[in-house]
Order: sequence, then C-alpha cells, then structure tokens
Amino acid sequence: MAGLFINKISKTRQYLISMLAVGAVAAVCYFLTPLVGYKVVGFILLLTVSLIAVIFDILPVLFTALLTSLTWDFFFIPPHFTLRVSTADDGILLAMYFVIAMVNAVLTFKIRQVEKASRQKEEKANTIKLYNTLLNSLSHELRTPIATIVGAADNLQINSSKLTAQNRHDLVTEISKASFRLNQQVENLLNMSRLESGFIKPKNDWCDINEVVYKVIKAIEENKISQKITVNINPDIPLFSLDKGMLEQVIYNLLNNAVLYTPPDSKIDIMAMAYSNVLQIIIEDNGNGFPQGEVENVFDKFYRLKDARAGGTGLGLSIVKGFTEAMGGSVLLKNVLPTGARFTLNIPGETSYFKPQEK
Repeated sequence: MAGLFINKISKTRQYLISMLAVGAVAAVCYFLTPLVGYKVVGFILLLTVSLIAVIFDILPVLFTALLTSLTWDFFFIPPHFTLRVSTADDGILLAMYFVIAMVNAVLTFKIRQVEKASRQKEEKANTIKLYNTLLNSLSHELRTPIATIVGAADNLQINSSKLTAQNRHDLVTEISKASFRLNQQVENLLNMSRLESGFIKPKNDWCDINEVVYKVIKAIEENKISQKITVNINPDIPLFSLDKGMLEQVIYNLLNNAVLYTPPDSKIDIMAMAYSNVLQIIIEDNGNGFPQGEVENVFDKFYRLKDARAGGTGLGLSIVKGFTEAMGGSVLLKNVLPTGARFTLNIPGETSYFKPQEK
C-alpha cells in the first residue's frame, strides 16, 4: 500500500505534505499544551513521524523527523520561541527524540525494502509457475494438432498415388479438424491477452439471439460430437444490443466445455430468455458435474480440475467470465440434481422487438 502512495506522489509534494501535517499537528498541540504538557506533545509529534514513515519515502521522512524536532524545541520546550534548552533533562530528551525519530524513519524504510523484495520474489515465483503451467498445457494442446496436420500432410504428399479417394478425404478431414482445434487454442490465448491488457471494450450491435446460438451449435457439431444438444429459446425474445463476437465466444466455450467433459451419451440443453433488458442464457448438462470444493475455482485462469483428463489450457471458462463481465454481465455455475452442471449467464443490454429491415 505504501508503495502505491510513493509511486503516485512526487518527492516535492511529499515534502510539502509533511510540512503541512507537522504544522497542523503542532497548531493543535499548541492549544493543548496547558492541558497535557510539552512532553506529551513530543509523543504526538513522534506519532506523526511514524505515520508519515509508513506512507512516504525515506528522505521526506528524515526531513519530517528533523522538522518535528525543531518544532518541538522552538514552540514547546521551555524557554519558548528559541532553540535553546534550559535544562539538561530537556536537552537529553530532545536528543533522544531526534535519534528515535531518525531510527524510526530508517527502520521503516528498511522494512519497506524487505517487503518489496519479498513481494517481487513472490510475483516472480508466481510468474514462473504460470508460465510452466501454460507451457505444460500447450505442449499437449498445440503439439497434438500440429503432429496430426504434419502426419496427414506427409501422407498426402508421399503416398498420394497409393491412397484411395476415401483415404484422401479422411486425411483432409483430419487436417481440417486439427487446424480448427489449433485455431481455437490460439484464439483462447489471444482472447486472454486482450482481457489481461485491460483495454477490451465491447462493440455493441443488434444481435438475433437465435442466430447467434444456432451458429455456435453448428460450429460445435462440426467436430462430430456424440452428445445431443437441445435448444429452447423464447420465441418472443427481442434483439439485444451486445458484442456479437464476445457473446459467440462465451457460448462456444461453455458448450465446448460441456462436450469435452461429459459422457458421450449426455444431453446438453441451452435456453435463452429475456427479463426486461437482461438476456439470460442457461447451458445445462446431465454429466458428472463439478467437485463441490472446486466450483469456485473453475473460472480462474489456467485452472484445471484435479481429476481432469490430460490436455486443456484452463483458459476457456476464464474467458467466459472475462468476456461476460466486459459486457457488464455475470456468470454463475451450479451443480444440478441428480447429476450435471448449469451455467447461467445474465447480460444487460438495450433491446428492440423490431428486426431491422434488409436493404
């Protein structure tokens, strides 16, 4: 926290704020001196130095320590309005005050340096762990489709004369599916990069929800899935002004996640309805659901379930959350009975019950 203040406030302003703080405290203490005595004022000024030491850099704090020492001596230690000290006790007290204030400033600065070094070390360790997780995931997710493409392409090139028409068709299909899978992984990485940059902004346009949903389902079914997808969209659902690309990616990632992690004979339901100006999309399956202890972590970047099958980068659901929140919405995951999982999207947006006429 202190580092944030130092980075945002210039040294000149730190000196100025320190002077104003000491002046304000001294003014208040000046009127309280008859009640509390000048020695208590010394403790109050020392507390002021301690508070400033928590916030500001070392040089302004040392300046504050010197300034409070002079202020205490000039205005509060008898005789007043002079730097002369009348008794040996007060001289020793003033010297001890100055030493303690300086030591306090230096120790606080050293503690801050240790905390900063510890924080940087922790951030570095987390970064290395993050990169290792990413590389381990990508080593499988990228290598597999690339190997498929290379192997199929070599067969087409080397054994072209020996292959039947069906063999060629099968190899081309493998290349197409592997290319699509590779593209999805790259797309997820690019999307996550956009989210991490913090500059992602939705580009809203009128969306026909039926069109968006069925377009995504078609892309999912091109992967020759075995699960059955059923659609239930309110026929009176209006047009929504949303970012169509983001919405398609969110729905695709949720459906793709359901396809990847449910048994082959599972059923996947997708429902869409409107509540006033809020679009609600529910994607529910009757698979095995999520372990209770891991439900709250599934939207974390690079998070994968402990018993998940090999592969997967753990980016799909984090992108779902990031894109949904970028559109001003929310996503909720809940296990359903007897088995299965339900994702509920609530995305606000401007609505229209009139479809634009085609020119």
